[in-house]
Amino acid sequence: MESKNAVKAFAALAHDTRLDVFRLLVRQGPSGLRAGEISARLGVPPSTLSAHLSRLESAGLLRSWRDARNVIYAPHVEGVRLLLTFLTEDCCQGHPEMCGTQFATPFSCG
Repeated sequence: MESKNAVKAFAALAHDTRLDVFRLLVRQGPSGLRAGEISARLGVPPSTLSAHLSRLESAGLLRSWRDARNVIYAPHVEGVRLLLTFLTEDCCQGHPEMCGTQFATPFSCG
């Protein structure tokens, strides 16, 4: 991942609501949630949520698809993996396994 893409992802996460959305969807896994369900769970108005979801998707952290009249959002596993790798690739002088198993194990979502 290039630094400019990492900065875009960090900027997308640097907001309380977007971070809450991202964490909710990571917990949910690859099946994702309908936008309306995200709105209800987090108590965020749909019009406000739409902008936050768009920003996270643009940063490569979420993916979306249509299911009839609903839009489903889920973590973009490869985007999250790239960001985590960017953060940890230089850990312990290039040996992330020395920092503990949480850094040596690739992100998996499902």
